[in-house]
Amino acid sequence: MGSFDFITFFFLIAAVVIFLQLRSVLGRRTGNERPPFDPYSPRDVAQGAETGDKGKVVQLPRRESAAEDESRYAAIETFAKAGTPLNGQLRALSDADPSFDPGEFLNGAKMAYEMIVMAFADGDRKTLKGLLSREVYEGFEAAITEREARGEVVKSTFVGIEKADIVHAELKDNEENITVRIISQLISATYEKSGKLIDGDADSVAEVNDLWTFARDLRSRDPNWKLIATESEN
Repeated sequence: MGSFDFITFFFLIAAVVIFLQLRSVLGRRTGNERPPFDPYSPRDVAQGAETGDKGKVVQLPRRESAAEDESRYAAIETFAKAGTPLNGQLRALSDADPSFDPGEFLNGAKMAYEMIVMAFADGDRKTLKGLLSREVYEGFEAAITEREARGEVVKSTFVGIEKADIVHAELKDNEENITVRIISQLISATYEKSGKLIDGDADSVAEVNDLWTFARDLRSRDPNWKLIATESEN
């Protein structure tokens, strides 16, 4: 029993000595310690920027370089010669919206043109509503309703777009407006309720010349353009 008490006492003394040594090396908590660094904390990121600590980075606003500006302007010259009014209009639009790409816009406008022409012929109001401004949709919807009331049916085949060019561009407040001249080929025939042909030709291709204006709000998160005006040049 005595030997057991001596061994226990020996290890107790050893533990106290080790504890005192560790405390002298590691220090003691006082309640005023700096919290551990959190890489996802805005506070720590800001402090890191002030102290120059590695791994703590503050992102600065990105500014386009002159080379990037020239690259955008060079792309515009593919669609409008330098020095022309249209070139100036497109440059102004590109300055307000650096993401604007005339080539991508024209591709999208041609796709929208075909979708709108065919949706109107088919009476597809759902598709039209997503592609037209409220005012233009109301005009298209009224024409479809009148056609349906008369019992008329339109049969159309979209052959293709022969040519599409940007003819005007402007920034109105925060809205981008671009007018496109589109020359397309279409087979279209309208039949009355009895099946009699009353307009168009089911066997021939007609050339259609349109001026369509598309718009997009720069403040909106929606990247899509909508048709806001139509005019026929036929």
